[in-house]
Amino acid sequence: MNALLAGIVLLISIVIHEVAHAWQARREGDDTAEKLGRITLNPLPHLDLFGSFIVPVSLYAMGTLTGGGGFLFGWAKPVPVNPTKYRDYVKGDIRVSLAGIVSNLGLAVIATLLTAVVAKVDSLGLVSSSLLDPVYTALSYALFINLILAFFNLVPIPPLDGSHVVAHLLPTEWQMRYR
Repeated sequence: MNALLAGIVLLISIVIHEVAHAWQARREGDDTAEKLGRITLNPLPHLDLFGSFIVPVSLYAMGTLTGGGGFLFGWAKPVPVNPTKYRDYVKGDIRVSLAGIVSNLGLAVIATLLTAVVAKVDSLGLVSSSLLDPVYTALSYALFINLILAFFNLVPIPPLDGSHVVAHLLPTEWQMRYR
């Protein structure tokens, strides 16, 4: 049950992360992702066979088989963008890159606020605590997974989102070699 909840939260989180990139790219003037149907919360256009299924299931299975906790990690198809269409290349690239990270931080905040609401409902005894346990579990996964996704994507290693920001901070002659 916990693996299923974690998998669902991971799937929702990476889809929202990718939609945020696509949505911000459209706001910057690039309609590439929109034309390819990637501004959607439907997970199917975002799923990557290897990153969305094989890697997460394999990691979880290996962790379970070795007696350790199952570890989930995965990714969606990167959103196709054309930075040359941005009205302002540098600012657009930075904003599009940070949009996914901001979405994950926003989801972590929402999970925290919902946890407070559920705790209040629990303390009032309005709902059986046993019914709220899966809700607490899902919300804790949402907080944890989204913080991991946000901070992992800040790592300035190409092709992660943080690398786009760092590239624009480097002198022009170093940018291509860094990327």
